[in-house]
Amino acid sequence: MSDPVLALESLRKVYNRGAVGEVEVLRGVNLRINRGEVVALVAPSGAGKSTLLHMAGLLDAPDSGGVRLNGRDMTGLGDRPRTRARRDEIGFIYQFHHLLPEFTALENIVVPQLAAGKDRSAAEKRAMTLLESVGLDQRAGHRPAALSGGEQQRVAFCRALANAPHLLLADEPTGNLDPETSDQVFAALMGLVRETGLSALIATHNLELASRMDRTVRMEAGLLV
Repeated sequence: MSDPVLALESLRKVYNRGAVGEVEVLRGVNLRINRGEVVALVAPSGAGKSTLLHMAGLLDAPDSGGVRLNGRDMTGLGDRPRTRARRDEIGFIYQFHHLLPEFTALENIVVPQLAAGKDRSAAEKRAMTLLESVGLDQRAGHRPAALSGGEQQRVAFCRALANAPHLLLADEPTGNLDPETSDQVFAALMGLVRETGLSALIATHNLELASRMDRTVRMEAGLLV
């Protein structure tokens, strides 16, 4: 049996909240995401969802426990190998698109590929292929300000997949959209994920969207229940 794409092992994280004192945000979280599996993470505000995603995405380190990516122990690695793993193996999507406003839709997807050392011509070809897959090839030359909220978020999805990662991490990716647009954008996201065979951990408050994924895990008070 192959290693899971992501394995979180007894993750614990404590923050010092000043006058409040220490707050244990993660209390020994264990989670495995297998290849090609799309997992919904459902959690109320303050349960530790964003902290868990930061640990999984190597943006922060746990106080104890381990993170394995494609079978490799990422715990204790230095900044450079962690940055390389984030660039090459993990795609990130947030509630707000965070597109670069001075660049076109196409250029926003090209930039991370250039950072990874890809030839510009090949990067532009992949960017256009991704935009076509979400129905935005005719909008490739538009800057974010000329795109609707749903279009901007679809560009952000394409950007997250630009370097062909193994794992996609998304934090409320449709939370800033109206229900109809949210449904359309989520369908585009799932189409991309299924087409590329990605593994994904997608945090959402929307139980209907969660039901479309392979499995749902729930988080309460720093633990998966």
